[in-house]
Amino acid sequence: MTIRRIVPLIEAADPAASRAFYVDVLGLEVAMDMGWIVTFASPSNATAQLSVMRRSAEPAVAPDISVEVSDVDACHARAVSQGCSIVYPLTDEPWGVRRFFVREPNGRVINVLSHRTGA
Repeated sequence: MTIRRIVPLIEAADPAASRAFYVDVLGLEVAMDMGWIVTFASPSNATAQLSVMRRSAEPAVAPDISVEVSDVDACHARAVSQGCSIVYPLTDEPWGVRRFFVREPNGRVINVLSHRTGA
C-alpha cells in the first residue's frame, strides 16, 4: 500500500474566511472548495496541502488529519484486525472518495481515504 499524501485538517466556523490568509499571505492555491471544506495546495508541490473544514453533525466526530492511501479497503482490514477503534465506518462518499475514520493511539482521529476510480 502506498501513502499518497497526508493533509492536516483545521476546524473553522467559516472555511472560506481562511482563503485570504492561505492564498494571499502563504501563496497557496485553492485545490478544492466544497463550501464546508477548502483544501489549499502548494503551487510547486501539489501534495503539500492543508484543509480548513467546518464542523458538521455528520459524521459526529471530526478528523484531525487525512491520509490518502492507495488501498483504503486493505488499510481498513488491517485497522480492524489490529483492534483499532473505527469511529466512522468505511463509506463511499458522494464526492468520490471511499473513507473511514480511525482513532490512533494518542486519541486523534485519522480520515483514511482513497479516491474512487470513475467517481
